Amino acid sequence: MEEKKQAPINWGQELWDFLKMLLISIVVVFLCTRFLIRPVRVDGDSMYPTLHNNAIGFSNILTYRMQGLKRFDIAIIYVPEKKEYLVKRVIGLPGETIEYRQDQLLVNGEAVEEDFFDQDYKRSQSANGSFTQDFGPVTLADDEYFMLGDNRPYSSDSRWYGPFKKEQIKAKDVVVLFPFQQIGVH
Repeated sequence: MEEKKQAPINWGQELWDFLKMLLISIVVVFLCTRFLIRPVRVDGDSMYPTLHNNAIGFSNILTYRMQGLKRFDIAIIYVPEKKEYLVKRVIGLPGETIEYRQDQLLVNGEAVEEDFFDQDYKRSQSANGSFTQDFGPVTLADDEYFMLGDNRPYSSDSRWYGPFKKEQIKAKDVVVLFPFQQIGVH
């Protein structure tokens, strides 16, 4: 029987192939996180019970750029003063006047229901007063959005920072991957 000899390993070629694959991987990850999805880590309880502290997932850049935002979408916002990203819910759209009176959202003076709330949680948090403190009216410019956390008593949001400019919004929706009990689109 004739034994086949293995060709010697060409370490230069192996290194070159590895570097090519590494470069391609870096470019693909960069393009995906720049134009398609953005990694998200929820920091704090401001979106509880919708999103839990330390939830990890990604948000959709492409859908945001193609469809924009609607009221009650969840958005990822960049806050340059803090050099960090926030996860909040869209309450007010450009050109609208937003206010809260006795736990009721008013948009341009008309009552709007917030059906996304976990009503049991809202009742438990508002036992000693209102869930969303009265504020406003706040009139938004043509490039501004009013954003609030779902856990209103514990959220730093547009009531604190003021309206967010359109260029601060980076993506919408959050697909939670961890913790596993929360997997899904929010």
